[in-house]
Parts: sequence; C-alpha cells; structure tokens
Amino acid sequence: MKVSPKALAITSALIWGGCVFVVAVLHRIWPSYGVDFLNLIASIYPGYHVGGLREAMVGTLYALLDGAVGGALVAWVYNGVLGRTEAA
Repeated sequence: MKVSPKALAITSALIWGGCVFVVAVLHRIWPSYGVDFLNLIASIYPGYHVGGLREAMVGTLYALLDGAVGGALVAWVYNGVLGRTEAA
C-alpha cells in the first residue's frame, strides 16, 4: 500500500512544528527547560535564536517547512522502494 506524500508531509510538518513550538513556549515559562534542544535547533535553522515568542514563531515556521519536506521525501522514497519490491 502506497503512502500519500501530501498526507505524510502535512502530518510530519504539524508534528515537528508542534514539537518545536511547545518546547519553545515551555522554555519561556521555565527557562531551563529544553535549552539543549533549542540550541540544537538554533544551530540548524538560520535566523532562529533561543528567546521570546517571535523567535518561537520563527523556529516553528522553519520546523513546519522542514517537516513537510522531510515527510514528502520519506513518502517518495517509501513509494519508490515499494514499487520496486512489488515488481520483483
């Protein structure tokens, strides 16, 4: 059974974007929460810095885009491998 690239892209984007947003908001409430995770995110996404809500939104937008592209690529590769194994 093939995987819908659009569905997996949307799902991955929402999950990854939601994770980054939740950790960033919890970091605003408890400053010691998720510091290492957010520093890792800051090292990957240009323009994102650990800080306030504006920075949380920037990180969330990057994560949404990253999750969508990653999910679509995973579905594309999965469907490609599935197609080769069904033909064999």
